[in-house]
Amino acid sequence: MTVSTSPCFFRMHNVIQDYAWGSTTSIESLFGIANPEGKPQAEIWMGVHPNGCSKIDVAGKATRLAEFIDTDKAAIIGADTEQQFGELPYLFKVLAADKALSIQVHPSKSQAEVGFAKEQDAGIPHSAGHRNYKDPNHKPELVYALTPYQAMNGFREIAQIVTLFRCLEIADLQALVVALEENQNEGGLRQFFEAMLSLRGETKETAVSGLLTYAEQHKDDALFALILELAEQYPGDIGLFSPLMLNVLILQPGEAMFLDACTPHAYIKGTGLEIMANSDNVLRAGLTPKHMDISELVTSTRFVPMPADTLLLAPEQSEGGLHYPIPVPDFKFSVYHSQQEIVLTMSSAEILLAIDEPVTVIHSNGETLTIEKGESMFIPNYAGSYTATSTGRFARAYN
Repeated sequence: MTVSTSPCFFRMHNVIQDYAWGSTTSIESLFGIANPEGKPQAEIWMGVHPNGCSKIDVAGKATRLAEFIDTDKAAIIGADTEQQFGELPYLFKVLAADKALSIQVHPSKSQAEVGFAKEQDAGIPHSAGHRNYKDPNHKPELVYALTPYQAMNGFREIAQIVTLFRCLEIADLQALVVALEENQNEGGLRQFFEAMLSLRGETKETAVSGLLTYAEQHKDDALFALILELAEQYPGDIGLFSPLMLNVLILQPGEAMFLDACTPHAYIKGTGLEIMANSDNVLRAGLTPKHMDISELVTSTRFVPMPADTLLLAPEQSEGGLHYPIPVPDFKFSVYHSQQEIVLTMSSAEILLAIDEPVTVIHSNGETLTIEKGESMFIPNYAGSYTATSTGRFARAYN
């Protein structure tokens, strides 16, 4: 494919996932995307993932983006990307959470390769509820807040975890708390985390009841008010203890954070942009009715506290945009604001999303395309470069 014979800009038609935790109003409010049935609009997927592949118009025909890319991978996603990944290596999303998602850990690349191979050899169907690995890839993520965005990310400092659990004065947990206090290291945190998730029967019920009693008595504290809110969504779930073990933060609009492999995290409420490696591997750690493989989860978790003041990802400002430093090659993410005819040079296939105002792009061959807020476009690598104009913000996903 060449610029002279092939279109350079493709308006995308994206799947909206109606997961139960999604907001019925946020995507419509932000982007004007109608929701006449009042469904929970949880995620807009932009990419080639088989569970929600985008479509583009090719010669007047709606075509799956994955099928278009397969016609000439080297030209469309770039020869280097084809050699390293064999596909478009990222999935770009709008995520609108009205209720909390499950606490999750994503495996590293090597862990995913080993785990996927084992489950393949064991003949476990991909659709099986107890399957852990859907593919052999890692799933690092970046989230960029469009509204106030509450989340959990990484373990608190161990001394802080001990203090919070001591306040509860739950007899059934006393021995676990003492052991953690005496072993404030990775091994101690691992044993404590695994033991908490492994609570069963009456011991679990008594512990959760004690937590909620304390939370009700201290509901003026935002942390315990959150636990009560989560208890309405996931009654009796052992994940209700997670805000005492994990950092809780609220990203303000325009702030971003990176979620690395092997790090427990959860999205609680809010709308943002999310970009990730093209994977569906999730190991769950609470706030879910779904399968939890505690042994595999613990093996895939890094038990190193993350100081709260290190969670936000500071962008680098250059060449007219904010560029977020991402420590993996699968994706890059940039945001541009109020740009007049900025020239953007490509090194891969790209997806642009208009955040709050239309975006117009022009190619040197004369081709042009305008997308409205909430709409996205796919730009093949063979386009080389293009000029973009917008009075608002637009996001750029690439690799």
